[in-house]
Amino acid sequence: MDEGFIKFNCNWIRTGPGPGKEIANINRWRNKLYDLGLIGVDDKGIGFGNLSIRRENRIFLITGAATGKLKRLDAGHYVLVTEYSFRENCLTCTGPIKASSESLTHASIYECSPETNAVIHVHNKDMWERLIDKVPTTSRHVSYGTPEMAGEIKKLFEETAVSTEKILAMGGHPDGIISFGSTPEEATKILLAEFPGHGKNFLFLK
Repeated sequence: MDEGFIKFNCNWIRTGPGPGKEIANINRWRNKLYDLGLIGVDDKGIGFGNLSIRRENRIFLITGAATGKLKRLDAGHYVLVTEYSFRENCLTCTGPIKASSESLTHASIYECSPETNAVIHVHNKDMWERLIDKVPTTSRHVSYGTPEMAGEIKKLFEETAVSTEKILAMGGHPDGIISFGSTPEEATKILLAEFPGHGKNFLFLK
């Protein structure tokens, strides 16, 4: 099992927490998804799920590594990704902890979709089994958090309607689903429209 392991070279520059207002915004949506079980911890005790918001161009704020198992996050659990390279399989991040193991996947979506400012990655077995190959789906032979996954994301943007559907299934990452949008609210609504038993009732978001 390699779930939750960082697979890229991480140049971590340890600093204090980032701006509280920015983190409060992303935390609002993270809390809702955690309460629905879309972010959390599996039966092996490994945390799953992460969110990010773009700050500018190639710079984005993302939940830190191994934070999925925590019910509530604070400023000490978020990291700013400032540089990355798919070719060299590396990134640079600043913050109190290391960046999420899915950071390169988020980076690939931001590169492929200039209008996207928020990315959400969750796990749900029922939803994943229903959506795989029904929505844009990455190869079953490509694992999460790798340059190959970044390449799969790029391929989906070139060959499928993922840019308009704004949701994809991760074929080689069981239960993994990604949604994205211009805001965290849009990305959350797109995701919850597919969530079993939730449908399009967004009173939960108020």
